[in-house]
Amino acid sequence: MNLKSTSLYILPVLALAGCVSVPTGPSVSVLPGNGKSFDQFRADDVDCRNYAQYQNGNPSDSQVNSVAESAAIGTVVGAVAGAAIGGGRGAGIGAGTGLLFGTAAGASAGNAAAYGTQRRYDQSYVQCMYAKGNKVPTYGRVASQGGPPPGYYPPPPPPPPGYSSVPPDYAPPAAYPPPPSGR
Repeated sequence: MNLKSTSLYILPVLALAGCVSVPTGPSVSVLPGNGKSFDQFRADDVDCRNYAQYQNGNPSDSQVNSVAESAAIGTVVGAVAGAAIGGGRGAGIGAGTGLLFGTAAGASAGNAAAYGTQRRYDQSYVQCMYAKGNKVPTYGRVASQGGPPPGYYPPPPPPPPGYSSVPPDYAPPAAYPPPPSGR
């Protein structure tokens, strides 16, 4: 292989490896808590960013390795398949095709890993900011502090004294057993 064809194979790997990103900060909005100055909020922000980064480690190596490993495996598999199908010339075509598809699969896996890493980073960051008394986003339905929940209907009031819903001349059907003798 000459330098020109080698650069054709390596260029897509480098381009797609550049698509993998590591969280550089939170992707959620947090506001200062009641009674907190902006300087206190900024100190909390720096502390919680460090905490979130510590909790998630440094994922950049695994994400970039995902792209490189998939590209290498795709190249090898493509070369073997191309050699088996088309001989020596097919190996080069298979290697190129395997490199292209392996790199694309690796970039996809790297982006999925980056999404999961960002989500975990955001969760750690929000937990830390909440623990420090700042206002964080909430998801789902928030229940109010007082009163019944929406859609709740209280039970009906009890009937007035002496009221009976059974008419006075009502008798049970003949098939019913007689009431207990204690009544």
